[in-house]
Amino acid sequence: MIPAFLEAMRPYQWVKNLLVMAPLVFAGRLQDTNAILSALAAFLVFCFLSSAVYLLNDVVDLESDRAHPRKRHRPLAAGRLVPSTAILGAAVLAGGSLAVAYTLGPSDRVAPFVVWPACYFVLNLAYSFFLKGLLIIDCISIAIGFLFRVHAGSVVIAVKTSSWIILCTFFFALFLAFCKRRDEVTQVGDGSGATRASLRYYSQAYLDQIIPPLAALSILCYALYTLADSTVQDHGRGLIITVPFVVFGVFRYLFLVHHRGEGGDPARILFRDPPLVASGVLYLVAVYLALNVPLGLELK
Repeated sequence: MIPAFLEAMRPYQWVKNLLVMAPLVFAGRLQDTNAILSALAAFLVFCFLSSAVYLLNDVVDLESDRAHPRKRHRPLAAGRLVPSTAILGAAVLAGGSLAVAYTLGPSDRVAPFVVWPACYFVLNLAYSFFLKGLLIIDCISIAIGFLFRVHAGSVVIAVKTSSWIILCTFFFALFLAFCKRRDEVTQVGDGSGATRASLRYYSQAYLDQIIPPLAALSILCYALYTLADSTVQDHGRGLIITVPFVVFGVFRYLFLVHHRGEGGDPARILFRDPPLVASGVLYLVAVYLALNVPLGLELK
């Protein structure tokens, strides 16, 4: 039962919560031990909270998951974990995570840190029971969950959240969410509501119209962020060297979605596709160099 419970927690999905660490990196606080420890604690809060959400979501989706060609192998759908255990585990994870969150972040803010993981949890409960059945709103709800992660990362180390980072995160999260819907439509067929109610209204042709502009907006917003006056003032112009890695990552992901049908689980793709892994590592190296090493770029 323990292995099945751990599998149902989907720890490989915790990579998504690394967004909580983004403000730490882009605010140049990597030499601040207290900020690092606070960001790591916030990361763990979101990891266990997201696992609680996955457990509850699998209970709610039990019957539809059994009809899905891949999801039927999940512990609950396959009968390796009983719903009562999943619900109890989710309650413990959520309660413990929010209790820890209450102790984090500065206490003098109008909205303390705990508000953001709590909002994330409530949003995902609404998603599990209602929002995921609504066309377009289902994907926007997913994207807002990513925004809560980013903002929480700013709050816990007491820095301002960049408007550009919010826009980049929103459009990129929407891009991933609609790619996921495309994969589901490909798996079960256009107009099928057997595994998710909103899939009755999605079609591959419709999603193929939405995904390209979201990819373009993700790249454009990030490129504009690197050149924004506030970014140049805080970090200089070095971050522009990271743009090619973002472009490659987005285009590589589109290739995997359209030519290999691998858009259904971004967290797994991130670790399984060598070119994508390489671009991610090189991107992080480029960000570190841009923020910490004078590159002497004099662009107009």
